[in-house]
Amino acid sequence: MNHRTLGTTGPRVSSLGLGLMGMSDLYGPADESESIATIHAALDAGLTLLDTGDFYGMGHNELLLRDALRGRNRDSAVISVKFGALRDADGGWSGYDGRPEAVKNFLAYSLRRLGTDHIDIYRPSRLDPNVPIEETVGAIAEMVQAGHVRHIGLSEVGAETLRRAQAVHPIADLQIEYSLLSRGIEETILPTARELGIGITAYGVLSRGLLSGHWSRDRELGAQDFRGISPRFQGENLDRNLTLVEALRKIASDKGAGVAQIAIAWVAAQGGDIVPLVGARRRERLVEALGAEAVTLTADDLAAIEQAVPADAAAGTRYAAPLMDHLDSER
Repeated sequence: MNHRTLGTTGPRVSSLGLGLMGMSDLYGPADESESIATIHAALDAGLTLLDTGDFYGMGHNELLLRDALRGRNRDSAVISVKFGALRDADGGWSGYDGRPEAVKNFLAYSLRRLGTDHIDIYRPSRLDPNVPIEETVGAIAEMVQAGHVRHIGLSEVGAETLRRAQAVHPIADLQIEYSLLSRGIEETILPTARELGIGITAYGVLSRGLLSGHWSRDRELGAQDFRGISPRFQGENLDRNLTLVEALRKIASDKGAGVAQIAIAWVAAQGGDIVPLVGARRRERLVEALGAEAVTLTADDLAAIEQAVPADAAAGTRYAAPLMDHLDSER
């Protein structure tokens, strides 16, 4: 496993990270024993960056990670935690809380659930529109000073928010969606992050399965799978997006790789300051994703991929309209 450093002040991590959300929430049922086996397989393969959120399954994901790390060297993992999303007992969403007192409360519960004395990267999941980012980051900075947090990250914020946050405390990385189908960061956010020395951890590199090469038009989605309301998985949008996948499949075949491997390798090839997060829930999918490490894309390959899946070619927004409204990165 290769390694990359998150920004100029962040930790050195594996060149691929594992996103754990789907093991607890939003993609339908998952097998807990298989999830833990997948985390173990990732660690054994040298993957160190593990991304979770305190609201994934209302704490379940953190407890799952604690169980997976039991008996292992805590320092073998770089734990990234998102916080701030408010949920109810039925799994609904009711906003975000970035107040300093809330930051410290969320952190205390995460430390207990994870069974650790520190979190490597701590980040608000979304910008709280009612709290200046300076106050949220300032509260995390106090927790850095206290030794409970090692590095500060952000998630789905725009260039101006990045600048304001960086003025308070060094930001290790910005976690944001980036894939062949989601390239919005390229205009202003990515250049600003690079100017400020902030790394990128890219989630959604397979566009929630669309770019996996395994999605089909007739796949049925369960009631708890949020892709059922995702615009890119609906009707003509899905047809158009799957057409793009087939164009990518031809390139992958010529390279002797899978579609998912080409999609992951493309994100990794956009810069040494970018670490793709893969959301594998099963070992077989993890093995497939890890195969992207062996894929080298030449200039001709990159040009062919750009032709097959041009920027802005995706049909449909990356979230449903109400969720897009919460994205500072889209303003």
